[in-house]
Amino acid sequence: MEHFLAYPLKEIPYVVITLMFAFTFHEFAHAYVAYKFGDMTAKQQGRLTLNPIHHLDPFGTILILIAGFGWARPVPVNRFYFKKPRLAGVLVSVAGPLSNLVLASIGFIVWYALNRFGSIPSDNFIDFLNIFINLNVVLFIFNLLPLPPLDGYRIVEDLAPNHIRAKMTQYEQYGVLIFLILVITPLDQFTIQPIFGVVIPWVLEGLSNFFYSMFF
Repeated sequence: MEHFLAYPLKEIPYVVITLMFAFTFHEFAHAYVAYKFGDMTAKQQGRLTLNPIHHLDPFGTILILIAGFGWARPVPVNRFYFKKPRLAGVLVSVAGPLSNLVLASIGFIVWYALNRFGSIPSDNFIDFLNIFINLNVVLFIFNLLPLPPLDGYRIVEDLAPNHIRAKMTQYEQYGVLIFLILVITPLDQFTIQPIFGVVIPWVLEGLSNFFYSMFF
């Protein structure tokens, strides 16, 4: 059965728990920032909550266990309610990936706090923390890629001049197709994977060094 999964069987429970936190906080962050800028849409649809049931997409969650990538239920955002649509749009989009960076940071804090105060965690808990930290960093980087429908694309879209934004909207449907091709075909070895191979270790090392300096 392991041949059909992206993770070893023994890691599946840790991945599932991590995804419950990662996806829930990611979507809640989008909903909360949108709400603070005046958009009640997510709140009215019950998405301004930390209940995972309202955020997890069953197929998207299963797919990440099988293929290594997936998704949660996107939070609905109505830019009509924003007084400053571009600024609010950028902050709403950034909030999701930043929530994953915060969760990864919490993982490092727990790890170094346990080491600093002499509480040796079990091997199972160490394995869980490693997955929790790494998967949240992956989600942080992945969602910042400037490809639709990811948050990184929405950020670029809101920052772009109107004439460029119009072009982006016109060809967005093709961008989604390109994204899927890059993710689910061997082409990812020449595009997304090299980015991950450089950026993810850099972020992990930066976070590790920062929080290590706080405790030691």
